[in-house]
Amino acid sequence: MMTLLIIAVTVIVSFLSFQNYALLDRLMFWTYAVKKKHQYDRFVTHGFVHADTTHLLFNMITLFFFGQFAEREVASHIGEFGFLLFYLSAIVVAMIPTYLRHGNDMNYRSLGASGAVSATTMMFAFVNPWKLIFVFFIPVPAIVYALLFVGYSIWKDRTGGDNTNHNAHLSGAIYGVLFLFALDPAIVGEFMGKLMRLPFSP
Repeated sequence: MMTLLIIAVTVIVSFLSFQNYALLDRLMFWTYAVKKKHQYDRFVTHGFVHADTTHLLFNMITLFFFGQFAEREVASHIGEFGFLLFYLSAIVVAMIPTYLRHGNDMNYRSLGASGAVSATTMMFAFVNPWKLIFVFFIPVPAIVYALLFVGYSIWKDRTGGDNTNHNAHLSGAIYGVLFLFALDPAIVGEFMGKLMRLPFSP
């Protein structure tokens, strides 16, 4: 239920911000405001506003499919509110490299739940590496998707050319894996065992 609650709050706040630019401007991650005005709440609030309906739907649909799995996985180790802790901390951690890079840029802004959603997706991929997921209706093993996603994020972060914060995607993905392994170090061995059992092996 925590996943559904997060989705509901994000949808409500995002739609409110679509109608109120002052609200959007206050909640998005503006590095200059964080550093100069000490508005540290932006580390969290930016994850609940989105650029447009497409941006919102993509993140929330992804969170719906992978968040419920991650919620069960985290809850089995640290309780029912563990996923909320994981999700909120992922929103924050995903933006730390962005803040360090753009802290003096008064024009840099970022928004959206993509960092936390990336963390959630990576958690699923490392527990179910050969599980097929559908990427634009194409079935892809979760671990293959994870590797392609990380590689693409690194490439786009270096080359730029769009308005997407690929660094937050990458940071969130890494955090999702590290959080998972911190929950239970034995998961590392389980992951390697699953990885060696190829889907077409006897």
